Amino acid sequence: MRMLLLSSCLFVGGIASAANDLPGGGIDPEALSQHVRVLASDEFEGRAPATAGEQRTVDYLVEQFRKAGVQPGGSDGGWVQEVPLVRAQVDGAIDASLQLAGKRQALVNGEDVTLQSLRPLGDVDLENVPLVFVGYGIDAPERHWNDYKDVDLHGRIAVVLINDADFEADAPGAFDGRAVTYYGRWTYKFEEAARRGAAGVLIVHETAPAAYPWATVKASGTSPLFDIQRSDADARALHTPLRGWMQRALAERIFAAAGLDFEAEKRKAMRADFRPVELGDARLSARFKVKREPVITRNVVAKLEGAAHPDESVVFSAHWDAFGIGQPDASGDSIRHGAIDNATGVASVLELARVFAAGPRPQRTLYFIALTAEEKGLLGASYYAEHPLAPLEKTAAVLNIEMFSPDGETADIATWGNGRVSLEGDVARVAQARGRRWSPDPNLEAGFFYRADHFAFARKGVPAITVGAGLDKREGGVAAGRALRDAYFARCYHQACDAWSPQWDARGLAADTLLVYDLGLELANSRRWPAWDKGAEFEAAREASDAARR
Repeated sequence: MRMLLLSSCLFVGGIASAANDLPGGGIDPEALSQHVRVLASDEFEGRAPATAGEQRTVDYLVEQFRKAGVQPGGSDGGWVQEVPLVRAQVDGAIDASLQLAGKRQALVNGEDVTLQSLRPLGDVDLENVPLVFVGYGIDAPERHWNDYKDVDLHGRIAVVLINDADFEADAPGAFDGRAVTYYGRWTYKFEEAARRGAAGVLIVHETAPAAYPWATVKASGTSPLFDIQRSDADARALHTPLRGWMQRALAERIFAAAGLDFEAEKRKAMRADFRPVELGDARLSARFKVKREPVITRNVVAKLEGAAHPDESVVFSAHWDAFGIGQPDASGDSIRHGAIDNATGVASVLELARVFAAGPRPQRTLYFIALTAEEKGLLGASYYAEHPLAPLEKTAAVLNIEMFSPDGETADIATWGNGRVSLEGDVARVAQARGRRWSPDPNLEAGFFYRADHFAFARKGVPAITVGAGLDKREGGVAAGRALRDAYFARCYHQACDAWSPQWDARGLAADTLLVYDLGLELANSRRWPAWDKGAEFEAAREASDAARR
């Protein structure tokens, strides 16, 4: 999830006037700031799914949608779509240790490692389980790549690198250079290790290829896990008994004890002829209890029914969840407020609903969706995509919003990843009409395309993008914008300091929301169907749904 700690600000004069010519007085910066202030307040307890903070969040969103003048768009004529999940959390202390060169050392959860489990087990009890290095943990036949070769991982723990094999390579190879593929995502690595029957999987954390520091891993890794409700057999097939991350420094010690150089082995893993490596006598032991319980969380859904083509839809979305309450930071604050990530996106969806409802009815139906459990693996969006409230083949586009930023004007607006979809050109066009420009994602190596809710829709073929703030700060340029963004990721991403401040310049939020409004208005009143570029990975899925629509 990317945060660009900078905002796209309304131009003085002409653009501000144009915005105020919109229905309902246009996009209101103060309304946006107020929504973020409320949603990121201590009272909402960090908006974790299936908590008291969720109930306050849902109540607030329903109230604001009702005030905006839109209609319920959820299940059975209500405002919500229930999303049944399983919550799994470590119950009590974790006893973990590592045997290296005949010596036993204790491991501290959250410091040396983060350990979890989504397997349907009451407790994890692993004793002296050997470790095997499997490179990047990728099996991609279409790219002629298989890190696993014929290694048997039953009764073993796979140690894998984050990102994919091209990230630090001297030249682009089997993957997409520094533009990470889905194979580079941690979710894929856990899934593939489970398919291989591993007893566990540990990802080696490094800040650059992960695109976030260890503090982010710790915050996520020590929070409850969520999964969609599955049969016992399916859950066992999809999840290893143990999963987690380790610090690079720990990996270096493990490799050294086995007579290996971590950096040298990583270089070998960048080649297709890499073969898995036994890590000497390294043995991991881990014991902890797991509390599993079924929970219901909710997507909040509003709609504005189309006047001419009500069976066709355009979706505006953002995720409402954050990370709830965690360990206190240096200031003693334990609430991960989630102001930038992603109360800003939710505020924009609320404001879009208000402005659209104040204007003429659109030709297509508009859906305004605040999605749950994005931080737990895009679960709310994935559930909606499997159980859509409007037919996906008649969903023209999904415009997802993430991390609009409050730190001054930018000349540009960005979209996440390289989507290879016509909507990117549309964003460029509406930005130009407002005197701004579209910037392609400057950090393709972070894999943001696979880290936001639009991806759940894209996998079903629906043209979908995530819109985020730009980097080109009007005062200070790209250098200033990048410095602010990097500082956010280093200090506040998924941390308590991602909080609302009265010093925010909410005009920037309004400027970015205005561009989403412009594109949404065009799509709402158009007979055009956005499309994936030729050769894009989701083109075939959309072509199938186009045939169904016709």
